[in-house]
Amino acid sequence: MYFYLPAKHRQIFANPLGILLKENQTNKNTIKHFLNDSLIVSVGDTTTAKLLSLNLLPAIQIIDNKEKRIPAKPMLTNNQKFNLHCNNPPGQITEDSIRTIKIAFRLEKPIRITVDGEEDLLTIPVCIHAPDNSIVLYGQPDKGLVIVKVNNKIRKKVLSLIKYMNQGYDEIGG
Repeated sequence: MYFYLPAKHRQIFANPLGILLKENQTNKNTIKHFLNDSLIVSVGDTTTAKLLSLNLLPAIQIIDNKEKRIPAKPMLTNNQKFNLHCNNPPGQITEDSIRTIKIAFRLEKPIRITVDGEEDLLTIPVCIHAPDNSIVLYGQPDKGLVIVKVNNKIRKKVLSLIKYMNQGYDEIGG
């Protein structure tokens, strides 16, 4: 089973889930202010590259080697304890991606998850499965960086977003 986002509901998912930092605010001191020794998860190539350029190593990095759906130069993977992979087509959240995210939270960090497809919607399962007080960072295209502190309020918010997604089945799952 997987969830997919119909085009008519995409705008609902465009609203930031947390604090939006404009591009000119995304410096090390500003970002570190929000981190507080929390488990850090970055979703997206640009977000992950930005954090790494500021010498901030996310515990879990989720990338797809694309920027705005255009192939990007693959990032080096020399700092990870584990490199995981999952399939997640554009506009979907697959069982494979959810399972991989859950595994990542149980393994020794840091971890890089490379997505075959698109990682854009994976902030949702990250916010559902991350431990309380984790910090999830993701990019808001052409606007800046979103910082989300995981707690029950955020979990309820992302679970309410899932109602705008449709469920589907792959060939194997019937």
